[in-house]
Amino acid sequence: MTVIQWYPGHMAKALRQVKENLNAVDIVLELVDARLPESSRNPKLEELLKDKKSIIVLTKMDLADPAQTRAWVNYYEACGQPAIAVNSNQGTLKAIEKKITEVLKDKIAAKEARGIKNSRVKVMCIGIPNVGKSTLLNHLVKKNVAIVGNKPGVTKSQQWLKAGNSLLLLDTPGILWPKFEDPIVGKKLALTGAVKDTLYAKDDVALYELEFFIDHNPQALLERYKLTQDDLDEPTAELLLILTKKFGFKDDYDRASERLIIECRKGKLGRFTLDMVPKNPALGE
Repeated sequence: MTVIQWYPGHMAKALRQVKENLNAVDIVLELVDARLPESSRNPKLEELLKDKKSIIVLTKMDLADPAQTRAWVNYYEACGQPAIAVNSNQGTLKAIEKKITEVLKDKIAAKEARGIKNSRVKVMCIGIPNVGKSTLLNHLVKKNVAIVGNKPGVTKSQQWLKAGNSLLLLDTPGILWPKFEDPIVGKKLALTGAVKDTLYAKDDVALYELEFFIDHNPQALLERYKLTQDDLDEPTAELLLILTKKFGFKDDYDRASERLIIECRKGKLGRFTLDMVPKNPALGE
């Protein structure tokens, strides 16, 4: 099994720039993928934000299990971390403006008391690659100013963008961290597209995908691929071979693995969430 890792030089540079610009902003939007809220949080960024007002924004909620998304938002709020879930293409600006105003109400009130009104709130947007940051920013500013791509590593520089009447957004490149301590996190990030597809063994990730759906939503596999329960009872490596033949790929299980990963990302197996909500927010269990 290969170790999944990706930390090119521009990410290290972007992390330094985030640190340098933190004092210039009022609040940070930390974007995470609603399908894996915790696994898509960069611990290096979390460390930088510990003394800064921030809001966790769960993106791609249209691809995630809605019940789990609600549970994750409630979990973060119960832990004292403001959070909001968004579909980056629908009514997001007002929701985010409202949440920012709520979190910064004391600071805004203090400014107004000094006679400073209607000043733009400076907001830094951070997150890992392919978390939907550019899509969200384009929606917030109502035009295509941030480059969008369905692969990680598209945004390489920082830029300021005006959104609505109250926000000034600082866009930043997607940033991963030097080492994934848990190899399962690497598989989750690869499955959802946060890691370049050339950097991991596709069969490792496809096997993880099959294991997840067998445990959490076997019906999706049964219906999508016309499988039987006997097929699902086979070891996952054997199930991958069964699917390879069903796809007409003979013994090319690497090609079959790629198809499984792509179809999962496109929602062909339905909405799913890879990270389960901890049971006790107070204890972080």
